[in-house]
Amino acid sequence: MQAVTVSTLKSFDALKNVPDEQLQWLIDNCRQSTLQDGECLTVQGQKIAGPHFLIAGHIVLYAIQNGSRREIASFNGGEVTGYLPYSRAVVATVNSQAVGEVQLMSFPTERIREMIKDQFELTQALVHVMSNRVREFTALQQQNEKMMALGKLSAGLAHELNNPASAIVRDSASLLEHLQMQPETFKKVISIQMTAEQVDAVNTELFRLLAVNAPEELTLKEKTKREEEIIDWLDERNVENSYDMAENFVEFGFMIDNLEALCSHIPTAYCSPVFNWINNLLTTERMVQDIQESSRRIAELVSSVKTFTHMDRGFEKQRTDIRIGIKNTIMLLKHRLRKGNIELVKEFDENLPEVNAMVGELNQVWTNLIDNALDAMEAGERGTLTIKAKKERQFVQVTIGDDGPGIPEEVRSRIFDPFFTTKEVGKGTGMGLEVVQRIVRQHNGSIKVESKPGKTEFLVCFPID
Repeated sequence: MQAVTVSTLKSFDALKNVPDEQLQWLIDNCRQSTLQDGECLTVQGQKIAGPHFLIAGHIVLYAIQNGSRREIASFNGGEVTGYLPYSRAVVATVNSQAVGEVQLMSFPTERIREMIKDQFELTQALVHVMSNRVREFTALQQQNEKMMALGKLSAGLAHELNNPASAIVRDSASLLEHLQMQPETFKKVISIQMTAEQVDAVNTELFRLLAVNAPEELTLKEKTKREEEIIDWLDERNVENSYDMAENFVEFGFMIDNLEALCSHIPTAYCSPVFNWINNLLTTERMVQDIQESSRRIAELVSSVKTFTHMDRGFEKQRTDIRIGIKNTIMLLKHRLRKGNIELVKEFDENLPEVNAMVGELNQVWTNLIDNALDAMEAGERGTLTIKAKKERQFVQVTIGDDGPGIPEEVRSRIFDPFFTTKEVGKGTGMGLEVVQRIVRQHNGSIKVESKPGKTEFLVCFPID
């Protein structure tokens, strides 16, 4: 075992400015020990001892989540760990284990008050260690949680973007193929002999019908019946491609009366080429509409991501309508609602006051709470997600609820603790609700949970002013 001297402790970054006599006092009042490879210094759930000064070796911190080990941080020779002056932590939330042989110098926790009273510079140095540790740990928590949230959202975004992007590729290829077939139709069209007045009448009637005929929501039976009626009507007039044409006409809400109105302006001999020309126009129109809708959907998703992350704004608090953030979060998690067969119920006050907040951080709150609710209902393969936002006295209150199995009473008091999770391995870090609580408190708000089998609600309040 290496002999510990004042020079040894001076090599610690945290202790280099502490007077020699105080470092000697520390050496005289500490217990020196050695940990062998695999031995634990602290155990999750047990009382924290120390402070411990690592003279040599390596210690790793890890937590057990649902039977699986997750490493969090590590300490090397020349660093301080364990209980520190003025720390409010009493029970260890993680395990610390020796990797190889570790030499320690440990100060009795019960004599911390004596250190605080008589050894000012030493106490000051250790408090500085604690404040740095808290700051680093908080930053790590937030980063880990943001990465988890980003992973969930990016998976959903990729899924949501894939559908409209595939539709654009498919429709644009179909449109190109359709346009390449136009020369054959063109031959038939230019052979039509109609007066300018008749052509104008057909055009006027066609675009009038397109403007007033909103597509209906038809059952399969109703759609089939209407298509058969149109096929019969077209066949009676010897119109080619009646089967394909009927589907298109029904899609655009055309009825027999509409076709009769068009037909009244067309010479009988030219019914087939004119109606085929109309069908081609409708086909082109439909493909362009599909491409427009898919493009609009992509633009909407990108806008939601931009608003969600608040990437075009600063990091200062500003007045904001929290309903916007909630709606954007729902949009980015929509694939999970569909996948889980989840019904969404939204109850938002129309005149909800704005709150002063960092929007990006609030969106992290909504992501975690909604994601947890969806996880809770996953096993049932169905459920109802309820989100409410209303003014409650001088606060804006948001309620996020699910009808899952509920949170067991024996663990309810621990759900906001760091590293505590009831999720399966790989599905949670145990940091989500702890981060949520911290963000809410940073905004001078409050969060509480009410839970019983079949109904769990998280109530989040933010002051309006």
